[in-house]
Amino acid sequence: MTDDWSARAKAYRESRAHREGPDLDLIVEWSTGAKSALDVATGGGHVARRLREAGLQVVTTDAAPGMQPDVVCRAEDLLFADGSFDVVASRLAAHHFDDIQAAASEMARVAADRVIVVDNIYLGEAVEEAERVRDPSHVRCYSAEEWRTMLEDAGLAVDDIRFFDYPVELEPWPERTGCVGEDAVRVRELAADRIADGWIAFERIALKAVKH
Repeated sequence: MTDDWSARAKAYRESRAHREGPDLDLIVEWSTGAKSALDVATGGGHVARRLREAGLQVVTTDAAPGMQPDVVCRAEDLLFADGSFDVVASRLAAHHFDDIQAAASEMARVAADRVIVVDNIYLGEAVEEAERVRDPSHVRCYSAEEWRTMLEDAGLAVDDIRFFDYPVELEPWPERTGCVGEDAVRVRELAADRIADGWIAFERIALKAVKH
């Protein structure tokens, strides 16, 4: 999987769906008062960029070397001491984590104060299958209730939850992962009830959780 993601690095750095959004503004807002941050599964580096612009010292991690993180590691195996960062954030990556509870626990462990997670929210099994056909590295999106349980099981208290409409331009969406031909047709069929006027309607969830 890491080689696939390294090959996609440029597309994710340039993707409008990833480099912009009110959820990025919210991550900056929720990081107010912090001095240091860890960006877990940094991808195109958009969280790190915004937090650095806000004056934080930021370290990035990613399992894919091609994403050019400061530290190459999985979210389930963060190579840092307990409480190393004021803020630990992960955006639009958790649906790829092999063991989501282990990743949540690791983010909680290395956070001194708060954990911020933004991801696509669970929209039903048809959309989940569309995601897997489009990108075999997709594991699962989660509901608000599932996220609350996972973060609380990791020893955190959920302090705030927000939801965002997340329209994505349809044509570049499968292209970013090299999904073409019959697979691309299948993706469109599975997600047909969320497609209109060349866009696919997704939703994002943002959660801020604090250490007890």
